[in-house]
Amino acid sequence: MKSRLLSIALLMGLPTLTLTATEPYTQNQSPKPDFKLITLPYSTDALAPVISQKTIELHHGKHLKGYVDQVNRLRIQEGFASSSLEEIVLKSKGALFNNAGQLLNHNLYFTQFSPKPKSIKPEGKLKKLIEQQWGTFETFQKEFELLGGKLFGSGWLWLSITPDGKLEISLHQGGESPILKGNKLLLGIDLWEHAYYLDYNNRRSDHLKALWSIIDWSIVSERLQ
Repeated sequence: MKSRLLSIALLMGLPTLTLTATEPYTQNQSPKPDFKLITLPYSTDALAPVISQKTIELHHGKHLKGYVDQVNRLRIQEGFASSSLEEIVLKSKGALFNNAGQLLNHNLYFTQFSPKPKSIKPEGKLKKLIEQQWGTFETFQKEFELLGGKLFGSGWLWLSITPDGKLEISLHQGGESPILKGNKLLLGIDLWEHAYYLDYNNRRSDHLKALWSIIDWSIVSERLQ
């Protein structure tokens, strides 16, 4: 029937429409491989007692694995098969954005910790920026903890640097982060209950204080580059 109508249209000199299926990505773009669950740079019991083995196994092996699986499924459906994780976070919406944001955040979160940090305090350029803005590292720590205690519900606490080179502490709901306004992410703390409740119950402030001992500031400083 379609071919017959097309023939009639051609004979009568009528314009025709070419109908094509919607592609999830353009022909000159190759789909990227699936995102993978990151390998922890330490054993699952290495951060105890600050973060217990049970929490790490649940947080990394279940929660983060779930975000990876969801992003890999949704990115194909929503036209982001050839996009980087950062591009997906910046351009997607809804469920894909939520899962991609959590995936990006958690990748940074798990890799900033160490049972034996190379640097227990900021050094070099980051140290200078913190002292310029807060006076001392200890003052920065207090401000960071204070803001973290103000979050209602679940979200993230971030240290980031703005495009004009100013450090910024900020709170974000869900899986959001200051990357959405062009900042570079330096240090992210997961304030969802699954990150601390098994170890600290509702004592979020105690969890925040304990984390300082396992943050490797050499890794955080590398993100400034």
